[in-house]
Amino acid sequence: MLEMKDRKFYLDGKPFHIYSGAMHYFRIPEEYWLDRLLKLKAAGLNTVETYVPWNWHEPKKGQFKFAGMPDIEKFVKTAQDLGLYVIVRPGPYICAEWDFGGLPYWLLKDRDMAIRTSDERFMSHVREYYKRLAQEFVPYLSTNGGPIIAVAVENEYGSFSDDADYIKQLGELL
Repeated sequence: MLEMKDRKFYLDGKPFHIYSGAMHYFRIPEEYWLDRLLKLKAAGLNTVETYVPWNWHEPKKGQFKFAGMPDIEKFVKTAQDLGLYVIVRPGPYICAEWDFGGLPYWLLKDRDMAIRTSDERFMSHVREYYKRLAQEFVPYLSTNGGPIIAVAVENEYGSFSDDADYIKQLGELL
C-alpha cells in the first residue's frame, strides 16, 4: 500500500520513489501498448500514469465498452507483467485535451444538471460509472497484489470550481 509520511512515499512500509510517465492507452493502438510500456521502463521509469476517459467507456448511457483499445484491464495487466506500477486517473473529468474533458455527451441532455459538482443528478451518473469501472480495477489494486498504487480524484478542479463536497464524495467513492 502506498502511503505518505513526512513528505515521503512508502510502498508496503519501505521508502519508495515514484518515477512516472503519462501514457494514454486510449491514444495508442492496443498492439503498441507493450512496445510503449517497454520504452517507458527503459527510460528508467517505474510507474505509468493514465487517464480514463468516461466518454470512451460509456459512449451511450448504460452501454460500457472495455474490449479492444478500451480494454483498460489489459493495459494495466501489461504494465504489471513488465513490473511497472500504475496510477489511474478516472476523472470523472480528465481534460487531457479530450472532447468535453472525457465526460459523456449524454450528460448534457439534462440542462438542469450541474456537472462537476455535488449535484445529485450528476453524482448518480458518476456512481454508476465508478461502480462499473471498479470491476476493471479492483483486482489490480496494490492492496490486492496488483500494480495500481494510486487513483487520482478529478483533474484541474481548482481552476473550475470549489465544491469541496464534490471532491469529498469522489474521494469516498474511489
